[in-house]
Amino acid sequence: MSFQAYLDKIEEKTGKTPRQLVDEAKTKGYDAPAIKSGVILDWLKEDYELGRGHGMALVHVIKNGPQISDKHVGSGGTHADPSNMLWLDGKATNPLA
Repeated sequence: MSFQAYLDKIEEKTGKTPRQLVDEAKTKGYDAPAIKSGVILDWLKEDYELGRGHGMALVHVIKNGPQISDKHVGSGGTHADPSNMLWLDGKATNPLA
């Protein structure tokens, strides 16, 4: 599953776009450097019933922003993404989808 596919599935499961969840995390202070991934994962599990895989995809975006490594971009592999910039504003509006 590509990174973007994880974010799209998160939107399906929660009814919120990745950007809405990132904004919510920021209001809780979860983007602070001292906050450990486990704290964010616990919040996502408790409030949104997200598992570790989906949660870690969102943790990356909360902590690092929407840019990902070029490693899998256009690789044709299972985890390939079409761009190194993730779309956070909902899969229905993604110009790359």
